[in-house]
Amino acid sequence: MSLVIYDECINCDVCEPECPNGAISQGEDIYVIDPALCTECIGHHDTPQCVEVCPVECIEKDPKHPEDHETLYQKYLRLTQ
Repeated sequence: MSLVIYDECINCDVCEPECPNGAISQGEDIYVIDPALCTECIGHHDTPQCVEVCPVECIEKDPKHPEDHETLYQKYLRLTQ
């Protein structure tokens, strides 16, 4: 699954620079994650870096975009070609 940022986001600006795929950007009210770019950091890190740095723990797996490890890895390969 890609990740999603929920309304508890406080716009602290720490997640965006941590994303190796550039999937995180400022939305209208809170930061948002582009599911087409999110690989949960597979291929780059062992854990999603945005989740690691989020001080309010508002980033979770997005149930609207279910993806298994292999699918996320293939997305990583496409993004890094």
